[in-house]
Amino acid sequence: MRKLTIILTAVAASTMLWAALVLAQPAPSTPVPTDTRKQTSLGKYCNSMEAYLMWRGKPKEVVILDVRTPEEYSFVGHPEMAVNIPVQLFSGIFDAEKKTYGMAANPDFVAQVAKSVDKNATVLVMCRSGQRAAAAVNLLAQAGYTNAYNIVDSFEGDMVTDPESVYNNKRMKNGWKNYGLPWTYSLDPKLVWTK
Repeated sequence: MRKLTIILTAVAASTMLWAALVLAQPAPSTPVPTDTRKQTSLGKYCNSMEAYLMWRGKPKEVVILDVRTPEEYSFVGHPEMAVNIPVQLFSGIFDAEKKTYGMAANPDFVAQVAKSVDKNATVLVMCRSGQRAAAAVNLLAQAGYTNAYNIVDSFEGDMVTDPESVYNNKRMKNGWKNYGLPWTYSLDPKLVWTK
């Protein structure tokens, strides 16, 4: 019984400490990314852990916006609370030079965001690795959003660049999913994108 009391006391204390850290979380300290494709006109950046703590501290005031395609959002997974509005859509056209399928701009992106996200909200934008998120932040900035952050490591994170690693060229370095933050494959009709 005494061991159980000690364990429960330790769990309660660590939970209270964690909650205090979340509530006292200062503004993100992520520096300007060296990858210019992740830089934004607003100059506001956070990593996935900072984004989660910002949302956790003020879930009614902070929006996590996932700008990946509906296919990525559905089949790769997404943060449980993320609203999906794609900044680009899957075109289905193979680009032999880039060795990938192409994407086309979502012409209604800003209008679709405006329907569900207030311009005064803190908007934390993610994609797969931070590049499309930067483009989305720039579009939102042009539309008058002033508190939009690029989640620079986004959902899957950066690629490991170590030829000796079994994870070489895989997105296992950082990111929402690799940090073990809450994510799911389940789709919430209130959060998914529809045309």
